Amino acid sequence: MSAFTSLPLGQPIPNRPHAVSCSIPTMRDVIGYEEKDPAVTQHLRSGYPRFVLHQFNQQLTTLFATELGLVEETLWLTSSTRTAADLVRELGSSARPTEYQGIHGVVHPASAQNDLHAKRYLQNTGGFLSSREAEDALVSRGELSPTAEQLAPLADAADTIRGVLVNAHAGSRADDILLAPSGMNAFHGAWRSVADLQAERGRTVWIQLGWLYLDTIAQLKRFTSGPTDYVNVTDVNDLATLKAAIATAGDRLGGLVTEVPTNPLVQTADIEQVAALIHAAGGRVVLDPTLVSPFNIRLLEYADVVVNSLTKYAANEGDVIAGSVIINPKGSDAAELRERITNRLDPVYQRDLRRLAAQIPAYESTVQRTNQTALVVVEYLRKHPAVNEVFWSLQPSTAENFKKIARRPGNIGSMISFTLSRPLAEVYDRILIPKGPSFGMVHSLICPFIYLAHYDLVTSETGRQKLAAAGINPELLRLSVGTEPVEEIIAALAAGLD
Repeated sequence: MSAFTSLPLGQPIPNRPHAVSCSIPTMRDVIGYEEKDPAVTQHLRSGYPRFVLHQFNQQLTTLFATELGLVEETLWLTSSTRTAADLVRELGSSARPTEYQGIHGVVHPASAQNDLHAKRYLQNTGGFLSSREAEDALVSRGELSPTAEQLAPLADAADTIRGVLVNAHAGSRADDILLAPSGMNAFHGAWRSVADLQAERGRTVWIQLGWLYLDTIAQLKRFTSGPTDYVNVTDVNDLATLKAAIATAGDRLGGLVTEVPTNPLVQTADIEQVAALIHAAGGRVVLDPTLVSPFNIRLLEYADVVVNSLTKYAANEGDVIAGSVIINPKGSDAAELRERITNRLDPVYQRDLRRLAAQIPAYESTVQRTNQTALVVVEYLRKHPAVNEVFWSLQPSTAENFKKIARRPGNIGSMISFTLSRPLAEVYDRILIPKGPSFGMVHSLICPFIYLAHYDLVTSETGRQKLAAAGINPELLRLSVGTEPVEEIIAALAAGLD
């Protein structure tokens, strides 16, 4: 029997209450989802965390709003009192923090503009209340029955997680591994701490190298001091432009942020050279290895901090969101950053911590299995007449850069993006691999990533021009290879490609 079956619109992936993905099986569904078509959205019981407010969060928010007597006001439940205070500052004097039954939140006058502003801020910074914390609050009030799931003992959970992450991040120490409730909260706490420290030195210019994940880009634009302090060097191989940007910034250079490799083009910069250039100019380096996992590449020696989404690969069953920050103990500001970042990160809810600890022992083996399978899938895609380009860790344009930091040959990660010689819908609708966002699970996943992440760019002429300038075809498909038998993964792809 095949590992793959067609999943209906809206089914969680995996089919569990806290799944981090959901099925969006046709391009019509994708467009309906992006355009908020009720015919599509009514079927969505869950969605990618931070983009779709979890059903438990919605239920608890409605309950609290009623009990608090809120009229023509919107309530957002947050991951901490710190995030609530930050959101109040973001929204202005019309917003106010609230705490009800031990859960923090923000209340503001209801309006489409305010609602969108608040949601985007919490999405960008990973500040939503944990869905498990919302569930536990509802269970305690008799509104729900508890979810049955495997949990590690709380007393050992954090140590279990850090023990695995020390092995993943070569050169790290347990004391330098800080945990966060999501990858974006990890980035927010880490980068803002580094940026604040550098700003105290008059260094406010930050360079984005390559096309990065949308919420990383959003934070860089939102929190740099002004438009001229955000600099985007699009081509990861363009060292001449990078050197010019460093020279222009001068002693105002704060540092550089990049993913290794980048999402979704899977491109790798010459990290050793890039880090040397930034550090020589007094900047700091923030690196993110999430796309392939730190078990595949060595980054810490080049970074001041490494941020990583543990939702990918570490939480390989696909039902936990979490993140980590790893401080380079040899970095110039290590002691200061350890204190600042610790104070800035939101806490991880204890049941999320326990659930992650139950899964993370399989982290390295999951990565190694997907490495081996992805190599075979890449060769299949490269030879298929319906495929135009394949983007992967060893694509010719940046292969040598990746090899320099790979921990061993064949460690390529599970992520493969590719473009087609046929219409996107014709292929996507027939592929049998589960179709939804996220990656790094035991389950293979495929999605039209640019449609889901940058629909505003896909649907405008200027947006498409911006994508083209970055070398991105909006019709690109992003495939995350899982641990299913490789012949079944290829057969599921062939259903759409052949």
